[in-house]
Amino acid sequence: MSTAVPEGNVAGRLSFVDRYLAVWILAAMAVGLGLGRLVPGLGDALAEVTVTGVSLPIALGLLVMMYPVLAKVRYDRLDTVTRDRRLLLPSLLLNWVVGPALMFALAWLFLPDLPAYRTGLIIVGLARCIAMVIIWNDLACGHREAAAVLVALNSVFQVVAFSALGWFYLSVLPGRLGLEQTGLDVPVGEIARSVLLFLGIPLAAGYLTRRIGEKTKGRTWYENKLIPRIAPFALYGLLFTIVVLFALQGDAITSQPFDVARIALPLLVYFAVMWAGSMALGRAVGLDHSRATTLAFTAAGNNFELAIAVAIATFGATSGQALAGVVGPLIEVPVLIGLVYVALYARRYFPAPAVPAPQEDPTHA
Repeated sequence: MSTAVPEGNVAGRLSFVDRYLAVWILAAMAVGLGLGRLVPGLGDALAEVTVTGVSLPIALGLLVMMYPVLAKVRYDRLDTVTRDRRLLLPSLLLNWVVGPALMFALAWLFLPDLPAYRTGLIIVGLARCIAMVIIWNDLACGHREAAAVLVALNSVFQVVAFSALGWFYLSVLPGRLGLEQTGLDVPVGEIARSVLLFLGIPLAAGYLTRRIGEKTKGRTWYENKLIPRIAPFALYGLLFTIVVLFALQGDAITSQPFDVARIALPLLVYFAVMWAGSMALGRAVGLDHSRATTLAFTAAGNNFELAIAVAIATFGATSGQALAGVVGPLIEVPVLIGLVYVALYARRYFPAPAVPAPQEDPTHA
């Protein structure tokens, strides 16, 4: 899955697979929904074996999806990201203050009469993205190292803050505003296991692959030979994950189209506002296009795996809260893949990046 997109006619110069990526993703969604609707018991079978509350096939798909992208990260450059306060501070603000507050407001605005769906949406807003956002960022030519740092930062905050924010937005704040309150009891250990599974394993695998590959064969071989071989597995993992995800809830989604539409509307507003606002903020504080793109996608994406697992564990697999969690990726996947193309187009509104001096292969100096 190539992400080196030259200036000019972007679509015309992408590979066949990348050029029609939106088609493959929409087809995977359709296949998953069709399988879930037409094959009796398939969803139950896929959900029977779980890891940290998430279907094992989904977990495997996510690991395959994330590994190639994390293997592309140049870990020796991470220090330049960790020193960039113009990126880190806005990211923390957007992810842990603006995002949850916006989803809370939209859930109450659009779903005042549907408490189960409203609660499910608020849970989605609390689960900041640590997995699929890496794919969207890579496709949109975002800053790969910055994405790795921001995702790791989100992971730490997720373990520390998720339960507290759930208590605040579902119990404390509604009580202060005279609104209906809901309880949410999520063990910190369960969140930590989810983070370890969906980020820790592929991150360690990607780091070790680069470290060992560069040490034994050199950076030139690693970048030009190994990466092109493993890169397509990111797309395979993504499409497999989408098929399984929608097969799990295909019957529920297709049998309740009006409810899905009610849930979808605030999600559409959320993704559009978070992405566009984050992109504009990045431009305003002086970030280049690649880092502003990373800021936008890490702020707009959500950890639907964790949101679904929490909703199922707390309210049950057939609950309205769980359905709202499932509708999250139903809307997020096509919207964010569309925003990939918007991000590529938006490069013309950012200053051209400085051309870095050529660097020697550190292992073959």
